[in-house]
Amino acid sequence: MSAFRTKPVSKLFEQMADQEHGLKRTLTAKGLVALGIGAIIGAGLFVRTAAASAEAAGPAVIVSFLVAAIGCAFAGICYAEFASMIPIAGSAYTYSYVTMGEFVAWVIGWSLVLEYALGATTVAIAWSEYLNNLMGGAIPYQWCHSVLQTSPNGVHGIVNAPALLILLVITLVLIKGIQESAFINGIIVLVKVVIVIAFIAIGWQFINPANHVPFMIPAGTPGHEGTFQHGWGGVLGGASIVFFAFIGFDAVSTAAQETKNPARDMPIGILGSLAVCTVLYVLFGYVITGVGRWQEFLAAGKEASVAYTIEHHMPGYGWLAVFVTIAILFGFSSVILVMLLGQSRVFFSMSNDGLIPKVFSELHPKFRTPYKSNILLFLFVGALAGFLPGDITGDLTSIGTLFAFVLVSLGVWIMRRKQPDIPRPFRTPLVPLVPLLGMLICGGMIISLNHRSQTVAFLWMLIGLAAYFSYGRRHSKLNDPELDQSANLATARR
Repeated sequence: MSAFRTKPVSKLFEQMADQEHGLKRTLTAKGLVALGIGAIIGAGLFVRTAAASAEAAGPAVIVSFLVAAIGCAFAGICYAEFASMIPIAGSAYTYSYVTMGEFVAWVIGWSLVLEYALGATTVAIAWSEYLNNLMGGAIPYQWCHSVLQTSPNGVHGIVNAPALLILLVITLVLIKGIQESAFINGIIVLVKVVIVIAFIAIGWQFINPANHVPFMIPAGTPGHEGTFQHGWGGVLGGASIVFFAFIGFDAVSTAAQETKNPARDMPIGILGSLAVCTVLYVLFGYVITGVGRWQEFLAAGKEASVAYTIEHHMPGYGWLAVFVTIAILFGFSSVILVMLLGQSRVFFSMSNDGLIPKVFSELHPKFRTPYKSNILLFLFVGALAGFLPGDITGDLTSIGTLFAFVLVSLGVWIMRRKQPDIPRPFRTPLVPLVPLLGMLICGGMIISLNHRSQTVAFLWMLIGLAAYFSYGRRHSKLNDPELDQSANLATARR
């Protein structure tokens, strides 16, 4: 019984055809683009931009955005081919299952927990920071910070209660249904895009060209002795940090089984949301590092950096800081929604394959959503958001996502060689060049992340391997001797 056995494509087509017991198809291309933008524009832009500038890239964070965007574009093109060809919930996990086998699929599914669950965790923590900023610091430090954090005055955190609150609200929305979730997300997307554009337009007149000189952090700058903390190394290090800002376009692919016309709409949703956000990100990064100095984001402007920049460098626009903070809170909410949606759909697929317990694929009798999975996710993500700081969870999220991108890029290349005749409504151009570039750029960003995050991710993988060999492999539905492993596409389409 090989751990690298692949799931027959015929089984995927059977799942696609099962409308009675599957997820409800309600999403269109417009809804998918909104879903993607809803996931992408959030903590990555409003929090990680300042962090990447202060810790690695300086004003050159805008180049970091371009590097990350290029890596995402190559991976996104590969995602688009898979999502149009195999429109099933599960995203990179499902794609890996049919190309590289069960073991690799398990590894990628386990890695996606780092992306979606920890992504939701990171954004919930950021949501708490901005809520407290909006309330003028009214929430006591100990009730909005991790137990691992201590204030400059020596106050120790206990639990991040606001983060738990927003996670609970979003979980209830997801249990109600994907159509309602997408409608709410669409409203939120409109609000936060308008606010981002307003910040760029108004902030442009307050740009101080001196803040962009030097453009990159010079070698020898105190606190920036590491290879990926200054110069071009800092640009790559910054790319690995702001990469978190692009997480989300791949989450669109997890909703493939809930899309009316996935063959046409999936590529539009994935690549359209990525293109819109890249333009906004570069402009946003240019403005925030031009209005404020990158050194400020190391300390005073570290939390709620956008509001800080407006309040301290844009006189007369205090009202904008309030509106930006409100928009950010709504924006973070939509990101959490898409992250938890993506995670529950990955678990849904893994559970249907027998690799994790059946509870994760049980649908609500009325709403036809994986409600038990949503509840369990709330407990897990809530525990992380309540008791861990955001810098730890943010970098782990990036590692999990980058690893998924590498395997999806590789999967397209493998699938082209193994099953070239499967209909592909959208085809990745220049194979294997595009997949190879996606793998190289995303792999480079993994290497440039800090060693602590790499070590924790490695330990997470060890836990995942233990779970696979103790449960997943023994309960896999591929163990069923009646399963026709040699089924081909023609059989599946009859």
